[in-house]
Amino acid sequence: MAGIFSKIIAGEIPSYKIAENDNFYAFLDIFPLVKGHVLVVPKKEVDKVFDVDDSLLAEWLVFAKPIAKAIEKSFNCNRCGISVIGLEVPHAHMHLVPINTADDLNFTRPKLKLSEEEMKEVQAAILSHL
Repeated sequence: MAGIFSKIIAGEIPSYKIAENDNFYAFLDIFPLVKGHVLVVPKKEVDKVFDVDDSLLAEWLVFAKPIAKAIEKSFNCNRCGISVIGLEVPHAHMHLVPINTADDLNFTRPKLKLSEEEMKEVQAAILSHL
């Protein structure tokens, strides 16, 4: 049975897509730490990040790089942070988050609940810099 990220990639569950290629899919986190929080997932469903094939693991960062740069241009932040936790969904994924301090990557903090309009604004901001 396909997991939630595979269903998002297949279009069975709607998402706010940021980028896609043959191997990866990037979309807005619907419960972000801050505006601009993007998830980047391999299309091949693999539970743990270090179980991803070596060639795809390297390609993953290259795919994420322009997205991270677009996030930095779109939001008031010192940089785009990256986190790979992988406990909440059994499908390897990375979080790209605009940050100003290390605490901005604290996933125990309450998440935002953005309106559809706010999500579309965030998506448009990032896409405008890709």
